[in-house]
Amino acid sequence: MYEEYLDFEKQVIELKKKLDNTDVKNINNNKDSKSIESEIESLYVKIYSNLTPWQKVQVARHPKRPHTTDYIKNLIRDFIPLAGDRRFAEDQSIIGGLGKFEKRSVIVLGTEKGNSMETRIKHNFGMAKPEGYRKVQRLYKLASKFSLPIITFVDTAGAYPGKEAEERGQAEAIAKSISVSLRVGSPIISVIIGEGGSGGAIALATADKVLMLENSIYSVISPEGCASILWRDPSKVKLAADSINLTASNCNKYGIVDEVIPELPGGAHRNFKKTIESVGSSISNNLKVLLNVNKNELISSRNEKFLNITSKIS
Repeated sequence: MYEEYLDFEKQVIELKKKLDNTDVKNINNNKDSKSIESEIESLYVKIYSNLTPWQKVQVARHPKRPHTTDYIKNLIRDFIPLAGDRRFAEDQSIIGGLGKFEKRSVIVLGTEKGNSMETRIKHNFGMAKPEGYRKVQRLYKLASKFSLPIITFVDTAGAYPGKEAEERGQAEAIAKSISVSLRVGSPIISVIIGEGGSGGAIALATADKVLMLENSIYSVISPEGCASILWRDPSKVKLAADSINLTASNCNKYGIVDEVIPELPGGAHRNFKKTIESVGSSISNNLKVLLNVNKNELISSRNEKFLNITSKIS
């Protein structure tokens, strides 16, 4: 019952247990229950206003956090999935298709982790193979041909690192996706909704506007991978999280992302509907601006933006 709580939320668990016991004992009197509920809300505010980078990693990876399929279901009407890369296979790690966002036809793409053991296996835990990135390229070109805005949702630990993916040209597929993104004449808005890991994330986040939920993460490598490479010590994972500037505030500070979308105390997984509404509102505001920019200026600004990121960081 309490397994969805993270290790830094132990105080909340104790209050929840107390609330559950109070509800049982005081069926006809909810005064005590309201007092405990208020205390829980205050505690969430306190905890979530002071999260460390490692704690934000844990929140970003929470299995109950809204996934790409949830955003599509709630924000995109008349969604029609488009499958396959026209070369090898359909990659279920990346969902893509046509739909309507606020009465406007758009192309939607996103990495999907799945929310049960069965769906996680189906979607390969959100880790795409080359055919997934080649599907991205196909749909980007389709969007450009018909002047359709592109919306992407990013939630992946990274591209699939398996032998067969490397054999089929994983690195080339990711690089080509980024290259295609930089040449597309349609507006592109990308939202990092959970994990934005390595090139697997960049392939879908090379956009005119990159938005990022407050408790999401975006980095060139996972904290675990960084700890293993730099210190050869998995126990250094918290130090690694502190060192690689993966939080939304740091990414915004260095110009990696354009906007941070606030999350309510408790995280997106406890404020499901409000989070999706906030993301939808942010996409809408940014899309209105981008639709007034002509194609050539859009492409030029996008390229300039990513070429200048290195100089901003240094």
